[in-house]
Amino acid sequence: MTLVRAGWPSPADFDAAPDSARLADWNEADRAARPARLERVRARFRDAGIDAYFGVKPEHMRYLTGFTLAEGEDRMAGNSGQFFIGGEEVIVLADSRYEIQARREATEARVEGVYHDLPARWSELVGSLGARRIGVEAGSVPYATWQRLATATPDVELVPIEGWVEADRAIKEPAEVERIAAGGAVADRALSTLLPEIRPGVTEAELALRLEWLMRTGGAEALSFDVTCLSGPEAALPHGSPGDRPVRDRAVLLFDFGAQVGGYRSDMTRTLFVGEPSSRDAEVYEIVARAQAAAIAMLDDALGSGAEPPSGRAVDELARGVVAATGREPFAHGLGHGIGLATHELPTLGRRAPATPLPSPTVFSVEPGVYIEGELGVRIEDLVLFDTSRSSVERLTRFPREMVIVG
Repeated sequence: MTLVRAGWPSPADFDAAPDSARLADWNEADRAARPARLERVRARFRDAGIDAYFGVKPEHMRYLTGFTLAEGEDRMAGNSGQFFIGGEEVIVLADSRYEIQARREATEARVEGVYHDLPARWSELVGSLGARRIGVEAGSVPYATWQRLATATPDVELVPIEGWVEADRAIKEPAEVERIAAGGAVADRALSTLLPEIRPGVTEAELALRLEWLMRTGGAEALSFDVTCLSGPEAALPHGSPGDRPVRDRAVLLFDFGAQVGGYRSDMTRTLFVGEPSSRDAEVYEIVARAQAAAIAMLDDALGSGAEPPSGRAVDELARGVVAATGREPFAHGLGHGIGLATHELPTLGRRAPATPLPSPTVFSVEPGVYIEGELGVRIEDLVLFDTSRSSVERLTRFPREMVIVG
């Protein structure tokens, strides 16, 4: 059985938040990496038969141009931040609200003022690139917009493109890994600071708000996503929302949360025990811990033997099998997901993941769980750096995985 941790982790156990000089170093690393990122996109032009690429996803904007939008801001920004990659030039669109920012951040791009009138400007912009066939991020462009752009330039073909930049972003540069780890350290410190405040009677919503505050004042520029805090039977909801439910003695308390640092996100889940756990609850925790350990050991073993890296599907299947062998119902969600500029990105670890080897170097979550409706849920989630060139599988989440008893 997994040993109960003797004593709580301390905030001092984890790295401090990065200072302004470190953040500036990461920005410079992005600037230096951007030409190679753009060339990887351009290298695909000939095989796809296109002359330019039109992108709209906020994480792609930042990755390829340097222009940044806050979470959800793309829904209010109009066409601002959307971009073209031509054979020699990059164009970033910006209306009056974003022109100064675009010139500051996308320093190597031509900034064009587009004021919610992209179809009217489309012919001019495409013509300035000399493009006759344009690859478009088809999964993110609404059908109505696609039709308007096609109508605006009948002699220019729009070619649906999916997955190019996503696949490139799955391979992490060192400065990207550092920022994911820094976000993880912010989250680790926040939860360790919160532990003494957890007691029967405090509500899920109060704890979630307090954890958010600790992250935001402890080095996070934003949250990776809204904090999940679920107690007792509510923890059986893998993605439930905190409510006014009070924490109860001898119940599990599940936190799922993450911090954003330098544009990159972390994600972790810890299931704590408020008071001494029952034998059933401790058994479920042990099953989940074994499933996670088996998945990570599979990655380690592949690197140690020099074998081809496993697929995300194979790792998921192994962890799911560990749970099923105990007679418990395995988790229905995937075992894990990539993380970086977005909370969920490539690679995936799940039943529908590709049967191809995991990319490297990459960062993904490993998060098995067991959920018993009306009774409890247990999930343990860590971020893992998988790097075949270093024969390394490194946990970036430092908060302990042993059972932690609070309250």
